[in-house]
Amino acid sequence: MKNVLRIISVLSLGVLLSFSLLNTKKVVVIDAGHGGKDYGINRDGFVEKDIVLQVAKKIKELNKNPNLEIILTRDDDTYPTLSERTDLVNKINPDLTLSLHINSVLKADSEKKGAEVYYKDNDASKQLAEKLSIKFSHCPVKTQKLHMLRMSNNPALLLELGFANQKDEREYLASEKGQNETAEKILSFLNEN
Repeated sequence: MKNVLRIISVLSLGVLLSFSLLNTKKVVVIDAGHGGKDYGINRDGFVEKDIVLQVAKKIKELNKNPNLEIILTRDDDTYPTLSERTDLVNKINPDLTLSLHINSVLKADSEKKGAEVYYKDNDASKQLAEKLSIKFSHCPVKTQKLHMLRMSNNPALLLELGFANQKDEREYLASEKGQNETAEKILSFLNEN
């Protein structure tokens, strides 16, 4: 009888562990850069703070995965300071922090275009950056000591969605289609990693 009880106990424990492993939820914090009085790039009616907020909200809205929780650092036109953002991130302790921005260069005739991924200088962040890069046509992957990357205690990436100085990219990111496609690429990456 004792052996039967031990076997039942071991099997029950195995079932409980399997069930809890299947229900582990991945948590991702998405930071829509800038906000409030900080416009980011503001060119010809194209305002970075608004575009990245729309993309962040679309990612959250499109997410149908019950095992992926997406938390936004802002969901309206407010400006949490960089320290407030990273304090929130570190309190939540997510599996990943992803900060969204839009790039620009000062030189008017620059040919720079496309997305760029920056990562926190560690192996986990670098691997995730390389995987996210694939979703954006193998865009450049770089490390840089940016506040959101340095001060987040978890894997952290900063994604520049494109270059505002490129008219075609600016128009694409301002469009409903461009924002939806960008959000879908990011969500696909989040579901796969």
